[in-house]
Amino acid sequence: MSNPPTGELGRLRAPTLAEIEALADAAFAELPARFRRLCDGLVVQVVDFPDDETLDAMGAESEFDLLGLFRGRGLPDRGAVAETGELPNMIWLYRRPLLDYWCEGEDTLAAVVTHVLVHEIGHHFGLTDADMEAIEREAG
Repeated sequence: MSNPPTGELGRLRAPTLAEIEALADAAFAELPARFRRLCDGLVVQVVDFPDDETLDAMGAESEFDLLGLFRGRGLPDRGAVAETGELPNMIWLYRRPLLDYWCEGEDTLAAVVTHVLVHEIGHHFGLTDADMEAIEREAG
């Protein structure tokens, strides 16, 4: 049997929900002010995994398939005044799938969280996945 890791490596632990939320808050703060203003009222929540209903609705094969999710009506589809009983637009970031994705890649955890948050905010702005893929191709 080998000895347990010593030093800094032996003290590592997975980032908490609060730490992922702090990364998302920092990423949001770096967005241009005009975009942040358009996100007024947008709720961002960090949870460990999507719930079963969400997994079924999205056709996910595993609880690790979704890194984040936007729920609501994109800005172009919303009226000038919210309808009675309309819930705010919400973004969920899923901690465990984010960590799994991060461990398998070369990006920093902050970069992964930023990418997923910006992608979900794109849905808030009314962009489709195809729209965002085209934007990323043009920027790359």
